[in-house]
Amino acid sequence: MSKVAILTDSNSGITQSAAKELGISVIPMPFFINGEMYLEDITLTQEEFYKHLADDAEISTSMPSPGETLEVWDKLLEEYDEILFIPMSSGLSGFCQTAMMLAEDYEGKVQVVNNQRISVTQRQAVIDAKAYADMGYDAKKIKKVLENVKMESSIYITLDTLKYLKKGGRITPAAAAIGTMLKLNPVLQIQGEKLDAFAKCRGKQSAKKTMLNAIKNDLATRFAQPNSQGRIHIAAAYTGNEEEAAVWAEEIKETFPGYDFRMDPLSLSVACHIGQGALAITATVYGSELDA
Repeated sequence: MSKVAILTDSNSGITQSAAKELGISVIPMPFFINGEMYLEDITLTQEEFYKHLADDAEISTSMPSPGETLEVWDKLLEEYDEILFIPMSSGLSGFCQTAMMLAEDYEGKVQVVNNQRISVTQRQAVIDAKAYADMGYDAKKIKKVLENVKMESSIYITLDTLKYLKKGGRITPAAAAIGTMLKLNPVLQIQGEKLDAFAKCRGKQSAKKTMLNAIKNDLATRFAQPNSQGRIHIAAAYTGNEEEAAVWAEEIKETFPGYDFRMDPLSLSVACHIGQGALAITATVYGSELDA
């Protein structure tokens, strides 16, 4: 039986300490803050990131160099026969495509999964992959299973501010000004490759209700079959507002009792583009129909 290392990046939201408990490895993503490089969860904590954000620091995301990536792979292959690497969605970063290109030189020993996930949905893919590895699946088979369900996840996010969407060029300054004046809380959606607009709501309570209804609709339509098989994981996520998020988590659990559930902070790569105070809900299909 092949010994498979499960590797992801910190866009999954999995910390270095959690990775040790799970028996996986995590590549920290680099950030540039006022021109200085930081590594997520190594030299940059969530608290420090949000302090820089509040101070209007210049923050940009980056990706590990090819050399750093190869160094991680080579070290893992000293202990394991194969590596299954689950980076963030190729639609949101070039890191996945770079990793696929680098893996071509490893003669099949490194399998890179492009399953269109980020943050808490990416985390669920990692948990699934570890379970399959423990069951004896080889890296190529795990990759196939994960990519077969790559579009079977939803993230809905509402924001406290339009500042960062304006800063990133996703909305115009005029639209941001009008939205702020009307106290609009947009709901954004991630299903696969892109961060898209989903709804415009007057106030956060309305936005939260919209997101809950969106998940209800997904469970009844897109995810009807896996939902009937008990293969849905639901999560709450947030950016820097833990107390508000705890209340949100209780609302979700009341709306969807009996589901596998957890709450995590959104990864910093997402927070960069939406700012502090966001709330999210996710639904992700886990496992495979073969296991149902």
